[in-house]
Amino acid sequence: MTSLSTTTLWRPTGPRELELVRASGWRAWPPRLPGQPIFYPVLNEEYAVRIARDWNVKYDGAGFVTRFEVGTDFLRRYPVQRAGGSTILELWVPAGELDEFNGHIAGRIELVHEFRGHP
Repeated sequence: MTSLSTTTLWRPTGPRELELVRASGWRAWPPRLPGQPIFYPVLNEEYAVRIARDWNVKYDGAGFVTRFEVGTDFLRRYPVQRAGGSTILELWVPAGELDEFNGHIAGRIELVHEFRGHP
């Protein structure tokens, strides 16, 4: 069940994870891989763009930014984590809670930016 109010989150991602999101009907994030104990959506588009463009492109050949809404009341369980400067803000969702987190996504996950490496 989702709350009446939602919070916009952003997620920088690579091509493999994006394909799994697409396979879910744009409704859910896939389980974390071994060695990935947390799922970390970010709180602003600029930070998500920076990760997708500067990190995912370098390591995966392409980077993508998604946007999605999650019930605000549900998100209160995850304190905002400051991972650097004042705009580098994330939520840290333990891998074991990702199914429940997915259940609180309101609507669909949207692809909003795409970055590709140079051939």
